[in-house]
Formats: sequence, structure tokens, C-alpha cells
Amino acid sequence: MVQRVILPLEADSDSVPLYVDAGATFLDSRRDAAGAGEGGALAGQAGRAEAVQSSDFRGRFSTMVRPSARVSFATYFNAFPASYWRRWTTVRSVRLEVSVSGAGVLAVYRSNAKGAQQRVESVAFDGALTQAFDLPLAPFGDGGWYWFDVVGGAEGALLESAHWAVPDPGGKRGRASLAITTFNRPDYCLRTIEAVWAADTVRDLLDELLVIDQGTQLVADEEGFADVAARMGEQLRVVRQGNIGGSGGFSRGMYEVVRAGRSDYVVLLDDDIVLEPESLTRLVAFADFARRPTLVGGHMFDMYNRTVLHTFGEVVDPWRFQPRPAQEDMELGHDFARSNLRTTGWLHRRADVDYNGWWMTLIPTEVIREIGLSLPLFIKWDDSEYSLRASKAGYPTVSLPGAAVWHISWVDKDDLVGWQAYFHERNRVIAALLHSLYDRGGRVIRESAYMDVKHLISMQYYSEQGRLTALRDVLAGPDRLHELLGARLGEIRALTAQFSDAQLKPDVDAFPAPRRHKPRHKGHGPHQPARIALAPWAAKTVLRQTLRPVAEEARERPQALIAHQDARWWRLAQYDSAVVSNAEGTAAAWYRRDPRQVRTMLAEGIELHRRLLTEWPRLRQRYQDAAPRLASFEAWEETFRRHAV
Repeated sequence: MVQRVILPLEADSDSVPLYVDAGATFLDSRRDAAGAGEGGALAGQAGRAEAVQSSDFRGRFSTMVRPSARVSFATYFNAFPASYWRRWTTVRSVRLEVSVSGAGVLAVYRSNAKGAQQRVESVAFDGALTQAFDLPLAPFGDGGWYWFDVVGGAEGALLESAHWAVPDPGGKRGRASLAITTFNRPDYCLRTIEAVWAADTVRDLLDELLVIDQGTQLVADEEGFADVAARMGEQLRVVRQGNIGGSGGFSRGMYEVVRAGRSDYVVLLDDDIVLEPESLTRLVAFADFARRPTLVGGHMFDMYNRTVLHTFGEVVDPWRFQPRPAQEDMELGHDFARSNLRTTGWLHRRADVDYNGWWMTLIPTEVIREIGLSLPLFIKWDDSEYSLRASKAGYPTVSLPGAAVWHISWVDKDDLVGWQAYFHERNRVIAALLHSLYDRGGRVIRESAYMDVKHLISMQYYSEQGRLTALRDVLAGPDRLHELLGARLGEIRALTAQFSDAQLKPDVDAFPAPRRHKPRHKGHGPHQPARIALAPWAAKTVLRQTLRPVAEEARERPQALIAHQDARWWRLAQYDSAVVSNAEGTAAAWYRRDPRQVRTMLAEGIELHRRLLTEWPRLRQRYQDAAPRLASFEAWEETFRRHAV
């Protein structure tokens, strides 16, 4: 058995549409796949998952089906991702086994890569029935799912249980250890530990749950920890160390699991998640049947909007060296409550990825033994770099549908601004030096220079200072990366005292009130320059930013209050000062134009990018030569020793 049909742990959960759907829905077969992608859902009668009555659920595996109602399991967590098993495993058929009672019809469906659905088989029942369907995987070369519906008869029906199983030639099942990296989120972390303990099937395959605690608010001090620790016994271990970022925490988890020598897999988990425990058994089952050792990751849903999927799969664009969706027609932030699996064509095409985020990713221990641990990058790009490195060694990454966590959304974050700008810039360039297919990184250097200009004309001098520091560190070479793990974050954050755009206050009334003036542009406000006019607009704006003195009144009070969603670079460039709210909506900072700062930073940025362009071939060789040493167990052992607590 590789996938049980499950219902939400909380019957009244907003996540119900991910488990159960209702009504008859279909894709309009007259429209092609391109039409499917443009609007997300194709024409059809969209079944609304809120029509499912959670009061009908009879525990984790069983649900009532009301008279004449149709309950569909063509859902994220319960449909079978046939094309992924077809492509990445040795499995060539799957068996669906369903137990029902009452009266009604049990119908099995499949889809193709375009999302067109076909009825495969159906069985009428009147009384208790356990029915098995043996289903081939041959037709799923490019995409497609299997699922089943239950239609209630005159008196209704009961789905008692269902599961998907694959032929097992007798190979042993793999065992896994979990590694959670946490920093001052003891409440979230404890909930994940408790979810693992409560899931029998997870405990059965678990060697050890490791918590790498890098914080000062310790999970071991959280109320309730002692109780679950006593119950889990030797299956739970906490390792404390200083804060050396996600890469340091996850590397410690990998290190401990490989050194223990018991587990076939380590599953990396973020600390700020809500876990669907069944996901863990699915990751392990998929990895057990994979053709070759494979990194298997789960998807990420929005913790505060439970049916919204962050992305169905991502690749690293080889020219820009930036993450992008694996397929052009994929939609970021897809909401299954608005457009379910049956009516969303692009969800049926298999998404082949370059990497999976380390909110939940399984890595075979034999891969770790061969290619090493994470690079010492602190945060950002450590997960994608690792998968790119694994791919070069012949180990693919799969983002497996039906395995997922809920994670704090990126919607309320803007980590390109603030202290994280340093890590975005430095680690993207390092990853490009290691893995770019182009002689000088494609568009990396050009886009980096563009970002410098955007930050400067937006009065985001703190973020720009971090980016300049990042480029200096890249040019200095790879040898200090381990040394910087515990130091650079504190140094970057200490710079906030020098930049007003980094000094956040929770109340805008803490700043002087803006003084209204006659609006420019006849009151319509600034607008984004057209692409054809961008170059002259940028030149004019940079000249204004560097040469025109700041209005005296703008030094004393802001000219405007600007909401975060309106704080676009082309709008901020029109002001001498403004109070701008942060992405979370919890605070605001006073942005003030400083021509001297712009001139100094612009000149340094030009010089650093010139050096990066000139020195790229030499730097690439240095980083590629150093990478195996930086990711080695020996290098990380020394880092763990220095940051022991």
C-alpha cells in the first residue's frame, strides 16, 4: 500500500477541498491544452467542495455519501498521481481497493496530460462490497491521474476505506529519520512532533526524529514537550547548536542521520509548518520504488489560506538563473477551492522540476554520502543548489503531488528588501558560478546591476548595502563561507542603525505627518514607464537621484504614506521622502533620498559588477574546486564544533 485515501484530521478544516470534492465536473474537451492554462479552470460545471458536508465524515478514512449525491476523490490528497509513478519508478500498474456499503455506484476515472477525463470502470453495489481495480500506468507518459467517485443510491452509501497499492516484488521497505531545523518557533515545532507521534504509520517507518534547535526559545522548554518526549523515547532527539541558518541546521540533520547509519532516507522539515502526516509515508513509498536514488519533495500550501498551493513545481531558469514554474501554463497561488483538480487542465500535466523547497524534502542517505551536505549558505538557494548538484551526479528531484505541508505564505513577505537581500544576492551568484550553463552566468550579472539601480532609486539603501556586501564576499572567494555562517547576519543587521529605511516603527503616527502638495501628473500619480521608454526614463531618474538636492521640507517630514503593495520602484523614485509600510503590515519605515549615498553606492556597484564580469571564469573555477570541500562532513564537523552550545 503506497497511498491511503484520507480525510482531514480536523473535520471542520478549511482544507476539506483538498481531500473530498462533490458534484459532476468535467473539462470541456472542445478546448485545447493552451486554453486550459490561460484561465486555470476550463469550461465545465465546477463542483464546489464546500457542498461536501464534513459532518458526513466518519473518522480519518470513512465518509457517508448522501442519497443521490456524488462524492469525488479527484482531489489533491486522494487522486493517484499516475504519471509520476510511471516516469520515476519501476512500477507499471496500480491496484485501487475500495470498501463500501449501502447502495450506489463506484466509478473509476483517469485523465490524460491535457486534463481530459475518461471513465475506466464502474460497479453498482447494494450491500457491503470490497472491490479491487487493477489499473495500468502505460498511458501516463506525459501526465494524468487516477481517481474514483462514489454516487449514493436512494438510501445513501458509506465509503469505509480505500487505498492505492502497487506490486511489491519482495524488496524491503525503507526507513527514514526526520530532521526539523528550528529557530525560536517552539510552538510550531512541538505541534509537528506531536503530529508525527500520533501517526502510527509514520512511527512504524521512523528511526529517529531529530530537532536541530538553533534558537534561544527552546522547544525542550515548551509546555507539553516532556510528555511527548517520554512517549517517543529514543525516537526523539534534540540537538542544540548556535544559529548557523537553515543550511547549518539541515546539514546537521543530514550529518547526524548518516553518521547514525540506520536510515535509508532523511526527510528535512521546516519548523513553521502544519504537517499532513500521511505525506511522510507517501514520500518514503515513492522513494522505495524509484528507479534510482531520488530526492522526493512535497508541495507547500498557504497556512492561512489552506487550499492555496504555492507552486506545483519549479525549475531554475538557465539564462536568468532564477526560479520559475516548471511549465509555462502553470499558475502560482492556485486555489483548489475555486478550481478543483477535474477542472484545471494544467494540473494534469506532469511537472518535472529542478528542485524542491526544504519545507519538506526526502533525501536518500546514499546521495548525501556521495555529494555531501549543504553548502554553507545560511539561507536562500541552499535547497536549489543541492538538487542541482544531485542532478549532476545522476540523482533527480521529484515534487510529488499528494504530499504537502502548510507553510507560512510568501504573500506577507518581501525578503528582497531588508537583511535577507544579502543572502539572496550572494547565494544566487554563488549558485550560478557553480551551475550556470553560460560562460558568464547568462543574465545574472545584468539583472543584478538592474536590481542595484531599482533599490537605489527606491531609497532602499540598507538593502543595497547588503547587496554590495554580498558581491564583495563573492569576489573574495569561497574560503570564508563557513566562517561567515555565524557572523554575517549579525553584521548585516547591525547596519540598520545607519539607514532610516531599515528603522521600522509599528505606528505611522510615530513619523511626522506628510505635507500635501499639488500632485504631479495632473493628480494621476506616477505610472510604470513603457518598455520602449525605460532606458531614457532610467537615465533621467538616476541623474535626478544623484544630482538634484533634496527639498528641505522633505528632510523634515515625508511627502507621502505609501502602502507596501504600492511601493514599486518607479513610484518611489518620484519622491524625496516617504513613509513606507512593510510587507507584513506590522510596521513602516521612513525612506529618505540621499544623493551622496546614491552616488557612492552606484559607483561601487558598477565597479563590483565590472569585476564580477571580468573575473567570472576564474571565480567559477575557484568555487567549483572548493564546493566538495565546503560540503564535506569534515568541514561541517569543524563548523558544528565552533557553534556548539
